Amino acid sequence: MRAISGKTIAITGAARGIGFATAKALLVRGARVVIGDRDVAFQENAVANLSKLGPVSGYPLDVTDRESFATFLDKARTDGGGHIDVLINNAGVMPIGPFLEQTEQSIRSSIEVNLYGVITGCQLALPDMVARRTGHIINIASLSGLIPVPGQVVYVGAKFGVVGLSAALADEVAPHGVDVSVIMPPFTNTELISGTKSGGAIKPVEPEDIAKSVVKTLEKPKTHVSVPTPLRFTAQAAQMLGPRGRRWLNKKLGLDTVFLDFDRTTRQSYEQRAQAAQGVVEDKS
Repeated sequence: MRAISGKTIAITGAARGIGFATAKALLVRGARVVIGDRDVAFQENAVANLSKLGPVSGYPLDVTDRESFATFLDKARTDGGGHIDVLINNAGVMPIGPFLEQTEQSIRSSIEVNLYGVITGCQLALPDMVARRTGHIINIASLSGLIPVPGQVVYVGAKFGVVGLSAALADEVAPHGVDVSVIMPPFTNTELISGTKSGGAIKPVEPEDIAKSVVKTLEKPKTHVSVPTPLRFTAQAAQMLGPRGRRWLNKKLGLDTVFLDFDRTTRQSYEQRAQAAQGVVEDKS
C-alpha cells in the first residue's frame, strides 16, 4: 500500500462535487492538496472550508486554456516544494439532450473540458513525473465511456476518449515509473444529473464514493476503476452486444431515455453553465 501522507496532489474542478469530496478525503490522509476551479468565488470558499482539515491552497483554473493550466501546475509545484506527486483531472461538464439540439458552443464546451482538458493536464504534468521516475495521474471519466447512452452523445464521445487515452498512456509511461488510472463512476449525485429521473437499475452514487475509490487507487494503483466495481463487468458486456442487445440492455438499465426526457426548468441553470464552461469566472462580490 502506497502512502498518501505528505504527497502534493493537484485536483482540477475541485470547488464542489467529486473534486471537493476527493480533496477532503486526501487531506484527512495527510496530503497537501492544491485545487483549481474556473469559478473563483467557489474556489476561494472551498479552500476556506478545506483548510480546517490540512494544508490546502487554490488557484483559478480554466482547463481549456493551456496557459492557465500551466500556471496552475507551476503554482501547485511551488506549494508542493517543487513538484507534484499526483494530478487528478476531475473537471468535467455534462450537457445533455438530443444530439440534433446541441449547439456548436455546447459541443465545443463538452469536448474542450472533458477531453482536451485531460490531454492538456497529462502533457503538462508528465514531464516532471517522468524525469523523477515517480508520479500518478488519475483521470475521472464515466461509465458512459464504456456504455453508449442516448442523450449524451458528445459527452459519451469525450469520455470514450478519456478511457482510451488513459489506458494507452498508462502503458506508455509505465516503464518510466509513472501510473495512470481512469475512474469510471455511473451517475453521481451532483449538479450533473439535476433535472433527470434517478429511476432504473443504475442508481446514483455519492461524490464520497468516488473519493474513496481515488484514495484506494492511489494506495494500490490500477488502470481501470469503476464505481461500484461490478458495473465494469456490465459495461464490458454491453460493448460485446449487437445493436438490439445493446438497446435492450439500455432500456433494462433505464438508460434509453433518462437524458432525453428530463425537467428542463430544473436543469436550466446547470445546463447554461455546462454549455459555456470556458474561461475563468471572477469573483464579483
